[in-house]
Amino acid sequence: MKIIVCLKQVPHQDVRLDILSDGSWIQEENIKFEINSYDTYALEEALRIKDAGDAEVVVVSVGPDRVTQALRTALGMGADRAIHVKDAETDGSDVLGLAKILAAVVKSESPDFVFMGLMSDDGNFAAIPPMVAQLADLAHTTAAVKMERSNGTVTVDREIEGGAHEVVELRSPCLVAIQTGINQVRYASLKGIMAAKKKPFDVKSVADLGLSGQVGEAASQVKIHKVAPPPKGDRAEILKGSTQEIVERLVGKIKELGLL
Repeated sequence: MKIIVCLKQVPHQDVRLDILSDGSWIQEENIKFEINSYDTYALEEALRIKDAGDAEVVVVSVGPDRVTQALRTALGMGADRAIHVKDAETDGSDVLGLAKILAAVVKSESPDFVFMGLMSDDGNFAAIPPMVAQLADLAHTTAAVKMERSNGTVTVDREIEGGAHEVVELRSPCLVAIQTGINQVRYASLKGIMAAKKKPFDVKSVADLGLSGQVGEAASQVKIHKVAPPPKGDRAEILKGSTQEIVERLVGKIKELGLL
């Protein structure tokens, strides 16, 4: 069995983000990056299947040199092989361009399963998993909070609107986009990190995937015009006095705002 896990490297959740002077994107120099949190759950789900039987886990990512760190971390956690699509032609790709790249890798690998995070921490589009599935001609589902495999099928409990759940059954090969909290993500052990240095690590270009001229900024149908921090709201008002006085004033404020 072969499982492909698609990873994205995103800015660390604790770093301060500064916007470039032209407003085109954030300043990426000298900040820490990490694996997208949704993708760590997808990787853990694949590694649990590997632990339970005979499975090869292949991690895939698109991006510059720094993405190597994310892939090496995944190898240290237990993945068997990594594929890094590293090519300046991918710069400025929109979600469709990135989906084309990932789908081309998926088709070249012919996996039984493709696991992806539901969305990325930075973009929040949640569009790439369905696009990859469509381009690679795979059955798919999203927002998986529980999975069970049996005889070539996977039963997925997925989270939908209003706290409701839907249970679907897919036959492999298929793609599953995974929600956070589906499992407890492991850490890379020192032994795993050392072993990762000897694991296969392939680097591919856009030309290798047969996508020259089809991705990147020139082919992008969605362009970012401006990135800006959220506007600052009014300053908070601190209520002082006895508990009774604070409660009375708070109730009065709520009534003034029409919330009660």
